Amino acid sequence: MKPEQEIKLRAQLDELHQWPSKYMFKFIVPNDPLKRKEIEDSFDGAAQINSRLSSKGTYSAYTIIVDGQSTNHIIELYRKVGKIEGLRSL
Repeated sequence: MKPEQEIKLRAQLDELHQWPSKYMFKFIVPNDPLKRKEIEDSFDGAAQINSRLSSKGTYSAYTIIVDGQSTNHIIELYRKVGKIEGLRSL
């Protein structure tokens, strides 16, 4: 995540959420079982993860719900998944 994106995200999270709170992530990644493992590992098993294949089966869309503890906690999770090659955040 670029520094200016992080600053904007931090401001939005601080404005819109009171912690602790449920937080929903949405991602698209190339359809690959290793990518799912990387996503699951990024959330340390402490998330509800739902996935759906694209119509051509090329990509997987993920909706992930976590119990967010703070703005810093959510940003750290974005940093972790941001290392996954091909991941796009929605």
